Amino acid sequence: MLDTPQQVTDENFEAEVVKSDVPVVVDFWAAWCAPCHMIAPSLEEIAKEYAGKAKVAKVNVDESQQTAMKFGIRSIPTVLFFKGGSVEDQVIGAVPKEELKRKLDGLLG
Repeated sequence: MLDTPQQVTDENFEAEVVKSDVPVVVDFWAAWCAPCHMIAPSLEEIAKEYAGKAKVAKVNVDESQQTAMKFGIRSIPTVLFFKGGSVEDQVIGAVPKEELKRKLDGLLG
């Protein structure tokens, strides 16, 4: 399992997120987005803390527009929480690390 956020694209989203055997936290972001940079350190810490139990993926909305459109991403950062291939929860905007962890803990049960 990776202990750092993984860059995911239109090409490998299905394999890395939908078909993942562990829950996946997917951060939809862009290089020009200041709030996206604000939550990036929290996501890196979560990737380390949950290594082996869950994974963190990052989708650049400028480079992977098909995936962003498929999930109706209108504002960033948007973080989607996947389990068993489907979206179980979401957070929009820069939120505290504790909120991200609470939602992920809910998926891990």
